[in-house]
Amino acid sequence: MEQALLSWIGGLTAIRTEVFWLLCAGLSGLLTVHVLLRKREVGAAIGWIGLVWLSPLFGSALYALFGINRVTRRARKLGVRPSEPRRAEAGGAPASGLPEHLAPLDHAVRRITALPLRAGNRIAILRNGDAVYPAMLAAIAEARSSIALSSYIFRKDTTGRAFLDALEAAHARGVAVRVLVDGIGSGYFFATVYGGLRRRGVPVGRFMHSVLPWRMPFLNLRTHKKLLIVDGALAFAGGINIADENRLALDPPEPVRDVHFRIEGPVVAQLTAAFASDWAFVTDEEIGGADWFPSLESRGDSPARVVTSGPDADLRKIELVVLEAITCATRSIRLMTPYFLPSEVLVSALSLAALRGLTVDVIIPMASDHAVVDWATRAHVDPLLASDVRIWLDDPPFDHAKLLVVDEVWCFVGSANWDTRSFRLNFELNVEVYDAGLAGRLDAFMREKMRVRLTRETLSRRGLPVRLRDAGVRLLLPYL
Repeated sequence: MEQALLSWIGGLTAIRTEVFWLLCAGLSGLLTVHVLLRKREVGAAIGWIGLVWLSPLFGSALYALFGINRVTRRARKLGVRPSEPRRAEAGGAPASGLPEHLAPLDHAVRRITALPLRAGNRIAILRNGDAVYPAMLAAIAEARSSIALSSYIFRKDTTGRAFLDALEAAHARGVAVRVLVDGIGSGYFFATVYGGLRRRGVPVGRFMHSVLPWRMPFLNLRTHKKLLIVDGALAFAGGINIADENRLALDPPEPVRDVHFRIEGPVVAQLTAAFASDWAFVTDEEIGGADWFPSLESRGDSPARVVTSGPDADLRKIELVVLEAITCATRSIRLMTPYFLPSEVLVSALSLAALRGLTVDVIIPMASDHAVVDWATRAHVDPLLASDVRIWLDDPPFDHAKLLVVDEVWCFVGSANWDTRSFRLNFELNVEVYDAGLAGRLDAFMREKMRVRLTRETLSRRGLPVRLRDAGVRLLLPYL
């Protein structure tokens, strides 16, 4: 009797085990079909398929949380994509007077963005929070009709409180104020700025945030944009967040240097359209009319165009624009970025540019604020150094600026870093400018940092444990 009972239990256990593994195989099969149909990157597809078969439950949970892009589905439901600004203008003739060899670049970017190059802009460079914040706060204080502010990091420190007070005062005097903060960058659990704005009655939205994991569209997809637009006519854009660490005059413990840009002219309408798209995506509210989109007159001589990018769009627009600019370059490419982990395609493009005789300079921090990224970078750049791309290490304190100048005339500035996270995961905003004067000023700024050169000999002197560490971390490149 006892033996029969044990045999029956053993048989039941075997059946349950077989059913469990059949269910796991079915789940892995379903996810494999989803990966094959949805994932365009071969390496990513192979990795996910391997994971869901080797560890069906753990791998499936990870794929459900990190691998499925629900942003596109939500964007389609709302009829708007945050990486594709709705057009604030129809058509528009291309700007004249562009360098002949860069005409294909203008044509390609027009096709990529579906936006015209707008002439008549004035763009000024602002350095660090010490110059940026007073200019932004003064513009907010003088606003008459509308204020749009988007920031990845917005801290409730001395600087953040000054912006809170200024935004509240503008709202109180009847200015239409709209503020977007990232659902993780500006605090996931303790979003003090978001709560502070709500308590003050200022309209504010959190970009893709939910305390419920299954309602988080994608933990990796963040809005990395830094943008302020006042009265639809004056804009500030670039790489600077809102935090005390950017004010070097305060002598913060971990100072962050940066570059921002003051923009006036017709291209501001494209910046406002980008913000309006994000605001509609987050809040379902449409903003428009003369308060947001006034008639804009020429304010300078710089042709410019906005380029946005995000994982909801079919095209990785900023990455494609960068690739096209490298391809069209005939003399020089100089770039500065806080994080440098470009895709193999961009590595090849930069290497080929150097091999065909162009001067290619890359400026990165000697030590960024993410040591793991620095380790991966050291393991990633050998093909560039072998092709005579010059890589320069910028002395501390850490500089967060993102700049690209091609042939001393074409500039590309904004929020995007040179890594997979910016080019393929984050929602970013850059501005391209054809302006030899601006390019010269940015070139001079970058040349000042070209003093310590990274060489293959320096990298080869790293010990074996360090090289293994760096190479291992580099495998995380898609998510660094």
